[in-house]
Amino acid sequence: MTASPPRAEVLDFESLDGWLDDDHLAALTSFLNTCDLIDQPDWEPICAMAEDVPKDDASARSFFELFFKPVIVGEPPALFTGYFEPELDGSPTRSGRYQYPIYARPPDLREGVAYHTRAAIEGGAIAGRGLEIAWLDDPVDVYFLQVQGSGRIRMTDGSVVRVGYAGKNGHAYRSVGQEMIRRGTHTLDQVSAPEIANYVRSNPSAGSELLDTNPSYVFFRKIGTLDPKDGPIGAMGRSITTMRSIAIDPKFTPLGAPVWIEKDGRRPIRSLMVAQDTGGAIKGMQRADIFYGTGKGAGDAAGTIKDPGRMVLLLPIDRAFAMLDDE
Repeated sequence: MTASPPRAEVLDFESLDGWLDDDHLAALTSFLNTCDLIDQPDWEPICAMAEDVPKDDASARSFFELFFKPVIVGEPPALFTGYFEPELDGSPTRSGRYQYPIYARPPDLREGVAYHTRAAIEGGAIAGRGLEIAWLDDPVDVYFLQVQGSGRIRMTDGSVVRVGYAGKNGHAYRSVGQEMIRRGTHTLDQVSAPEIANYVRSNPSAGSELLDTNPSYVFFRKIGTLDPKDGPIGAMGRSITTMRSIAIDPKFTPLGAPVWIEKDGRRPIRSLMVAQDTGGAIKGMQRADIFYGTGKGAGDAAGTIKDPGRMVLLLPIDRAFAMLDDE
């Protein structure tokens, strides 16, 4: 039986809350960073014209209004969360307080084939094979580095190593926060990244067992070509931009597409961002993870985000109306 196409509603730009107040030039700059990677014929002329847009906000806004239509795919409310690029302390060798490794992708890992689980890897299943990229001083940092998918590690010799996603072990991601709720240790409104970290650090044995309920495990690679001012590499193979890039579910949101964000909650956001990343926990039509930047401040902000609202795709005009014809 063929699945029904997702519900789609075409809007006018006037119905986007705060549209006129955004920095459209910043959004255009982020869009241009990956536009050439969108391999669809209806995007190619739009991307070519985007290169020639005068670098001022009015021209950038006119560009989006001329070539796109806002489309809501799915049923709001959306769920918005946040992610960031951690900055951590580490060592190139196991020593002193640095006892917790992050691993490079094992050569025997095969796409689509389940590999060792998190518990097995943490128990030493691939230890001693020369796959250790760095050793960190906190197992919670190792876990959240995997959740974020990239990071910067300040080594004991003063150097900084940037690491990015290199693959995963083939097991489905399971939410540790949902497991805490299921066990009754926390309620939905209590669960956040900082609270998970505090709980695990305060309960080392139970905390380690809790983290292992997520069998998914992420491997890394060293990235030596990025400028320190650039963001980490996203799913499109280019750097992502603080507060202008989001991770989405590519089954419903095209990678590279502009997306208007109306996030409610304590720190509301009304901003045009670009779908330039993905994530194991980012599933569904009205679902986005907002990139908050690098370092502790970004992590503190991102870790508390779990807010409703709506996300509106900006699609080429013909594609937007074709979605209505498919319903």
